[in-house]
Amino acid sequence: MTGNAAMPGDPPLAIEARGLVKRFDGFTAVDGVDLSVPEGAVYGILGPNGAGKTTTLRMLLGIIDPDAGARRLLGAERPHDVAHAIGYLPEERGLYPAMKAVDAIAFVGALRGLPLKEGRRRGRELLEQHGLGYAADRQIRQLSKGMAQQVQILGTLVHKPRLAVFDEPFSGLDALNQGKLERMMRGLAEQGTTVIFSTHVISHAERLCDDVAIIAGGKVPFAGPVDVARDRIPAQVRLETRSGDGPWRAALPVDARRDGKTDGGAFWYFPLPESGIEPLLRALIEGEAGILSLSIERAGLHDAFVAIAGEAAARALEEENPEEMQ
Repeated sequence: MTGNAAMPGDPPLAIEARGLVKRFDGFTAVDGVDLSVPEGAVYGILGPNGAGKTTTLRMLLGIIDPDAGARRLLGAERPHDVAHAIGYLPEERGLYPAMKAVDAIAFVGALRGLPLKEGRRRGRELLEQHGLGYAADRQIRQLSKGMAQQVQILGTLVHKPRLAVFDEPFSGLDALNQGKLERMMRGLAEQGTTVIFSTHVISHAERLCDDVAIIAGGKVPFAGPVDVARDRIPAQVRLETRSGDGPWRAALPVDARRDGKTDGGAFWYFPLPESGIEPLLRALIEGEAGILSLSIERAGLHDAFVAIAGEAAARALEEENPEEMQ
């Protein structure tokens, strides 16, 4: 594979994709996607439904072939050569309703080469570890939707994959089990497993990810560290002064916004100056502005998403997550 390969000293890549393109009946679902996922990272693919997240994951895994571009997983040009080392939770969940929970876990592991007997042993162990030991011999049809989803997640991991791929893993889980899954994913990365997941919920990506790819309209306008994405927008300064005016005001940026106070002081809001906060602090102190409070607030991933992906993609996320975007 040619292109932006890892440089000497960089961590080895678990996933590398260059120029992935996929069309369906003349519609371009994925249009030139590049990804570089370091080994042991938690990596998120963030975008609204229909942005191309699932199609990208399926191409990476070899479930469908790209119309153009190339990908490498765990050093292999052909994903099927390393299928035994990959765990995959698809967006469309599905377990046999008549299977016992422990057998369902063992069955998913067997699809990746794990002997059924060992899969059952590990399955009981995993169920116990995650507070579901009592449900090991219950049929899937006897479990709640959330419990069944947890069983499928455990099946995704029973063969101890080097790469775990989750497509919208938090959908259908209540807040408590979403938190459990987040902790599980962090634990996997701490043990050296690479985790990549797709989501349309910004808060999951912001809390979990080392790196993120923002996808919209089948394109990836940004892929890299979450902090770098957030730094696309300057940090904002919130300043409260006892004095409302004075020569020190010349030190404030020209775009500083003022909200008045009844006692003569003021609140000020402005982007963090490129020179940093120290020169401004000196001018405020020397000018006797009377600093009552000062805070520096970095942009969140939501604001970065809007700046990077555009208003249309942000609106699509808002429609899918109205409670998160308020």
